[in-house]
Formats: sequence, C-alpha cells, structure tokens
Amino acid sequence: MGMSPVKWGIVSTALINRLVIPPAQASEKCDLVAVASRDSARADAYVREWGIERSYGSYEALLEDPDVEAVYISLPNSMHCEWSIRAVEAGKHVLCEKPLSRRAAEVEEAFDAADRAGRLLSEAFMWRHNPQTRKLTELVSEGAIGALRVIRSSFSFTIADDPNNVRLLTGLDGGALMDVGCYCVSGSRLLGGEPLHTAGVQVLGGDGVDVLFAGAMLHENGVTSHFDCGFVLPSRDELEVVGEEGSLFLDDPWHVHEPLIEIRRDGAVERVETERANSYQLELENLSEAIRGEAEPLLGRADAVGNARALEALYAAAAGG
Repeated sequence: MGMSPVKWGIVSTALINRLVIPPAQASEKCDLVAVASRDSARADAYVREWGIERSYGSYEALLEDPDVEAVYISLPNSMHCEWSIRAVEAGKHVLCEKPLSRRAAEVEEAFDAADRAGRLLSEAFMWRHNPQTRKLTELVSEGAIGALRVIRSSFSFTIADDPNNVRLLTGLDGGALMDVGCYCVSGSRLLGGEPLHTAGVQVLGGDGVDVLFAGAMLHENGVTSHFDCGFVLPSRDELEVVGEEGSLFLDDPWHVHEPLIEIRRDGAVERVETERANSYQLELENLSEAIRGEAEPLLGRADAVGNARALEALYAAAAGG
C-alpha cells in the first residue's frame, strides 16, 4: 500500500507557482488543498483558476488550517526565513523557494526553529532533484574526466527596468546573484565543496541591486569555480565541469527541459542522456516522503547554510569587504 498523500498549502500567489502547481496536482504523494494571498479576492480567483479547494486572504489564516501539513513558500527573498519560521512554529513542514537567505545566520535561525518544532525545512533548489544532476555527480565521482579542476557556469536573462519588479528591489533582497546566480553557487558547491575563498564584482541597477554579477571561488583540492549571472544579458544557462582528462558540458543544467550531458575527452564527444523528470514534482515528493518517514530530505540545514555563507561572502567581496 502506498503512502497517504501529504496535504500541501502554498503561501503566496507568486509567478513561480505556475511551475509548482501542475506537478503537485499530478503527484500521488501530494494533495494541494490551499493557497493564501494577502488579498481575499485574489486568493478566491486563484483557486478557481487552478482548481484548488481552499483560499485564504492572509498567510496566517492558511497556517492556522489544521488539515495543511506542509507549505511551499514562494514569497519574495526577504520574507523566506521569517515565514519559514512562522510556518514551522504553526506545525507545518516547509519547502521554501530558493534562496532561503543571503545571510547564513538567518538560515541557521530558521533551521533552529524547525528543529524545536520537530518539523522539516528544505530549500527548493529543484535542479538538485533531477536525474541529470545525479548522473553528473556520478560521472565526476567515477573519474570520467579525471581529477576535477574547474567548474564554469552561467545563468542569465533580460528583464525590463520595472520599478515594481521584486527582482530589482533591495528591500526584498532582489538581485541577479539571489535570483539566478544562486544556482551557479549551488552547482559549484555540489561538485567542488564549500568555498575556501571568494571574489566577486557586480554592476548595480534597479534601486541598487546587482543586475550583473561575476564571481569566483577556490574550493578544496585545487578546484576553482567561476560564474556569471544577470538581468541585462540574453537567456543563458550552462554548466561545464573540467577535469584533467576532459570535461562534462550541460547546456540545460538548471531547468533540465532537455536532459543531456556531453562528455568531452580525447577529441571526441559522448552524449549521455538521462530520463526526463519534473524537478518540481521530485522536490515536492522528496519532502512528502520525508514527512511520512519514507525518505530523508535531499536538501537540509548543511546545504542551505553553506549556500547562504557563499552568497554572503560573494556580496561582501563585491562590496570590497
């Protein structure tokens, strides 16, 4: 007999939800029952649009629903830790949209609250759950390209200079590094380990956020990583992992619409395909299984704190600190 589905609620009606709701509704391990907005009319319209059972006109009201076991938090970056803490203290397990914070101390505080409440908290780096990512780490660990030396990545797109865009507001912890560069940092850390030293430069826009950021990190065992991200560049997302004997190239590392890893060595290219899977569904199911005691969360405290420390160090470096 399969596990009983976990009843989920969504805190916020953010645009990212459009990628999360369909796989949540398709999964036999999730039962999406509620959504909350700060506006009752918007919440009502939202549940009609998406076929969700319950709407709430405040985030607090959803957290008071005794049927909701877990929540997905898709609020702006600056509100992630605050509402993760409120949610676990209300007895809910939490999948919080990335990044949890650019400040490691805030992430530690959120996980401390989860531990006190006996609830699970996980950062929603969906790409980490995809079979392509698992195969990538296997190839590196098996020595497919020899000793690892360099990790190169990028993630960018163009957005209009809109004063209302949350990505361009310092008060909401916007910025390119927070929005898309955090994926590059996640990838560098997954393969290279925690950074020992960081360097960063940024170009500011919006009301003072980074609209272009380039960073470099030194990891253990002589591994280096470098990346760029931005809102003033064409759409780009790449990850290349270079070893002493070859390289692994991923043209679609973060979204994984078209899973494919190229092994480039000895003047030849070998194509390694992995199964297609919805990364958002996989992350929801992983936490649902963990809630039911059938799995461990793939991403917990150590990874979230490590990513926040790296982001914090990169911003400090770019600011000259």
